[in-house]
Amino acid sequence: MSTMNLSLRDGIHILTLTNAANDNTFTTEVMDEYIAAFDTVESYKGNSALIITCEDEKTFSTGINLAWLSEQSAQGQADFMQAFHHMLLRFALLNIPTIACINGNAYAGGAILASAADFRLMREDRGRFCFPEVNIPLPFTPVTLSMVSLLPNPQALKNMLLTGIAYTGIEAEALNIVDSIHPADQLQISAFNLAQMLATKDRAIYTSIRNDMRPQIQRLLNELSGPI
Repeated sequence: MSTMNLSLRDGIHILTLTNAANDNTFTTEVMDEYIAAFDTVESYKGNSALIITCEDEKTFSTGINLAWLSEQSAQGQADFMQAFHHMLLRFALLNIPTIACINGNAYAGGAILASAADFRLMREDRGRFCFPEVNIPLPFTPVTLSMVSLLPNPQALKNMLLTGIAYTGIEAEALNIVDSIHPADQLQISAFNLAQMLATKDRAIYTSIRNDMRPQIQRLLNELSGPI
């Protein structure tokens, strides 16, 4: 894979985004790499957990590569959106506990991806969490809106969606947008420790409970690709 790297460490899957030069943005090729990584994780036998993180200290992901998208044909843009939606839905219902380890800016699609994770850990002293679509301007779709609606604070979500406000790690933790914040040198360790704890849970039971909490996600996935 050219934009990310999937590794296995002590039974924990770590998907590291490596395309920092392009702010770990999304293209059709990148969507294909996410899906390939998810396929590998889902085929793993035994309990585990998945951490999505990045190697850059500035940017987790800024979402869709809008400059690239604008150069695509109408069909190419439609194909990308189909792939983008499929990736989000697959991630939200992945048959494994998931953690977003946010060690830089999570904007737009990057924040949407993080919203679909079971847990979000963020660096306390750097980075912002933001949905800037209202300023781009770019509308939400039923799929992307269903992802951000997984965040547990409706008031904070309303402010983010309608104003485009960017929250620091400290602010995001106070608003329950992320589960915890950590110093830079402790973030990856904390995410791994959480992953190890989650990996002690029965994988099938865990994902059954989690997915039952997300019936609208299952419905959207069924509409997009048929029953799974």
